[in-house]
Amino acid sequence: MTRRKSLLAVPAAAGAPLAAASGSPQILELRYFQLRNSADGQGQRTNDYVRQAFIPAVARAGGKVHGAFSNFIAPNGPFLLVLSSFDSMAAMDAALQKMASDKAYQKELAALDAKGGLSYVRVETTLLRAFGTMPTVEYPGVDSAKPGRVFELRRYESNSPVTLQRKIGMFESGGEIGIFRRVGITPVFFGEAIAGSDMPNLTYLVVYESLAARDKAWQAFLADPEWLKLRGTPGLSDAEIVSNISNVLLRAAPYSPLR
Repeated sequence: MTRRKSLLAVPAAAGAPLAAASGSPQILELRYFQLRNSADGQGQRTNDYVRQAFIPAVARAGGKVHGAFSNFIAPNGPFLLVLSSFDSMAAMDAALQKMASDKAYQKELAALDAKGGLSYVRVETTLLRAFGTMPTVEYPGVDSAKPGRVFELRRYESNSPVTLQRKIGMFESGGEIGIFRRVGITPVFFGEAIAGSDMPNLTYLVVYESLAARDKAWQAFLADPEWLKLRGTPGLSDAEIVSNISNVLLRAAPYSPLR
């Protein structure tokens, strides 16, 4: 992804602009399995399918599943969200073709279908291109043995591709990701939507050790002098470049690689 020259001036501190990371930005897939509570255990069936069939099949095809998350505080639940990555669009296409001819995976799909009823209501996919300064999914160095970790998925919609690029610039060259890290909002990924709903938008996933840690981190962020200076830059206020913000809180499934 080609980046424009930054219009921002941020002091060289913990929130300073990030250098471009090595490696090409990956393609990230967010796959939503919309569920309903039912007597035939729809949620358990879908989780079993993802754990036993989908994750191994993606790995055999050359991709990687990083996480499986259930709704914690979110509308339109219950659902299961699966995060995968591929080295490129071509690699993703090749992986899908391999999965279509993967006999073991196709056998698992047939077994899922043979159980009768709906295994899930619908599947929806969003594709993202990871930011150049954060080209891959990160596994945060937070103690995963502690119970209660909370993941937050946030989407920032913009009025146009032009204003979206300004917001992306705030995160990358403007230092907003660095401020996140400093105040305790720990990034997992940042990506620009290339296919899906509510475009143009960027989406990111962050993690906290608890709900209390989330509240503390956001209070620190909103009061941070570097953030206040950044958001006060002409042309970078939310009213000018962000048309809507939505977020959901998630819990990782027990089998999720990222927990």
